[in-house]
Amino acid sequence: MAITYKDAGVDKEAGYKQVKLIKETVKATHIEGVLNDIGGFAGMFDLGKLKMENPVLVSGTDGVGSKVQIAQMMDIHNTVGEDCVAMCVNDILCQGAKPIFFLDYIATGKLVPEKMAAIVEGVASGCKKAGAALLGGETAEMPGIYKENDYDLAGFAVGVVEKDKIIDGSKISEGDVLLGLPSSGVHSNGYSLVRKIIFDHKKMDLNDYIDDLGTTLGEALLVPTKIYVKDVYPLIEKYEIKGLCHITGGGIYENLPRILPEGHGADVDMTQVEIPKIFKLLQEWGGIETKEMYGTFNMGLGMVLVVSEETAQEILSKEDQKLYRLGKVTKGDLCVEI
Repeated sequence: MAITYKDAGVDKEAGYKQVKLIKETVKATHIEGVLNDIGGFAGMFDLGKLKMENPVLVSGTDGVGSKVQIAQMMDIHNTVGEDCVAMCVNDILCQGAKPIFFLDYIATGKLVPEKMAAIVEGVASGCKKAGAALLGGETAEMPGIYKENDYDLAGFAVGVVEKDKIIDGSKISEGDVLLGLPSSGVHSNGYSLVRKIIFDHKKMDLNDYIDDLGTTLGEALLVPTKIYVKDVYPLIEKYEIKGLCHITGGGIYENLPRILPEGHGADVDMTQVEIPKIFKLLQEWGGIETKEMYGTFNMGLGMVLVVSEETAQEILSKEDQKLYRLGKVTKGDLCVEI
């Protein structure tokens, strides 16, 4: 009997079913400028619709990391797609770019259409929150490379900014003020340490109900990464933002220096930032030193803006959103109070 592709573990019919399941979900994210519907070989976007004088494309790519293991163990798949979008769009936002489209890539051991559709549902949710179109994507069934129930996902975002409006940190100077926006929780960084603490050290179950969290451990760990576009982009349009920093892996210590000019540091007061309860519990369960926590996780701080003193006062007095005044840019090294 002749061997088929299905005999090798790849079910083309399941792939066709997935496309049907996600078609309307994807279409609901489309914005002006999208030229094609799902099903073509490539996604297209008409930059002319943006009516910009000197547009510069800004791109970023990322994945969700080992947070996907939590989703797989919980059998909850409609949140990690939002994480994937967030990790990409938050990065390109730091250059002053407005996200315009996103593409995802999912690889799995066995293509289960409903599961893959749930992942894309999360991606689409993230795209809507970012104001970006889900322009396309790819799902690869890879038996023998991935276990049957395992998957991984990654993606990339493209945004656009006027060339003379690019934010690159070059205008930052001594005395400028750091403003911070809160995170939604662990986001998508540090999950190797999280898993070490809860599985290897504490032998916990993701379905354990944690009174301090008001939810199960697994649900708390699957809270999606906050997407900052709708909070931050209006500020970019109204004020001079000299620098933007997405607090990801490595925490405040590794990420803030990336946007500061050579020879500059900052005095940062992290003690005023409200620490989500999940971090306090992880530190307690693992016996983790405080500096290690701040050098691994966001610890409640998801995005940092650098502005002049005058602009800081204006933002804090006029804008109706939670912002921390963290400190100031200095000459010399980074100094973080924790």
